[in-house]
Amino acid sequence: MHNKNESSLSPILGLVAGIFAVSSASLLIRFAQREAPSIVIAMYRMAISAVVLSPFFLRKAIKEIALLDKKTKVLLALSGTFLALHFTFWITSLEYTTVASSVVLVTTAPLWVALFSPFFLNEKLNKWILGGLAVSLIGSIVVGISGSCSFSASGFSCENLKTAFTGRIFWGDLMALLGAFLSGGYLMVGRKVRGKVSLPTYIYSVYSVSAIVLLLLVIITREKITGYSTETYIWMIGLAVIPQLIGHSVFNWALKYLSAAYVSISLLGEPIGTVILTMIFLHESPATLEIIGGALILIGIGLATFSQRKN
Repeated sequence: MHNKNESSLSPILGLVAGIFAVSSASLLIRFAQREAPSIVIAMYRMAISAVVLSPFFLRKAIKEIALLDKKTKVLLALSGTFLALHFTFWITSLEYTTVASSVVLVTTAPLWVALFSPFFLNEKLNKWILGGLAVSLIGSIVVGISGSCSFSASGFSCENLKTAFTGRIFWGDLMALLGAFLSGGYLMVGRKVRGKVSLPTYIYSVYSVSAIVLLLLVIITREKITGYSTETYIWMIGLAVIPQLIGHSVFNWALKYLSAAYVSISLLGEPIGTVILTMIFLHESPATLEIIGGALILIGIGLATFSQRKN
């Protein structure tokens, strides 16, 4: 009885700690973006994570990976690539749009998990998923127009609705959504691989591949790798340790015991924690339309993943 309770309760408690950890990511990124380009921040996040893990997991990972079949090795590389591109687009989105919009849009990852699960995880697509998608799409539109429109006691008004879908904020929101799609792919691949690979090897392999992909992107885009201030390096180290090594590692650990949909729905707590931290440290409060749109998105995600969570 003790083992059963431990196996069901511990992952849930772990997810709570993981939510608190990942909620700090946007804040640390915003501080680092004062000097460093987004793709460099993403690269340092993954590179530092991989380096910290190397003394503990490198030898075991080499031995375990050597015994894996070719398909599993490809999936490990694919998962790392998804993660690298996810951070590339999401972190860049924070340069263009508000923290509230970016975080709530990137949290739509569970929708992509739910939509593509029938093809990759053999989970059924039902009316709850379709209904959740519809509600979240409406919420995404509301968030998208929040930069050009406002809602108050005096009513709804738009200064220039045309710019809502062409301006800087729109592209930031679009990048956040693309980051969500890539995050969904990362979660689904992780679910398929975790049954064949131990947690240390999976985490270390994926983080290492992600770091290599991001380093190549930094070289291709000709961004400088070094030469930043001590303060910027501190923010990037904090980003690697708190949201990544603690937060994401907890989510990967939980995937062994809980479904991808269950782990995904736990991420609904991240926007709330992020907005609170942003209000305290950046004095950036979400607009009314962002709150309304964000609430619709979270409700939609909840509907879409509810039936899968039951299963």
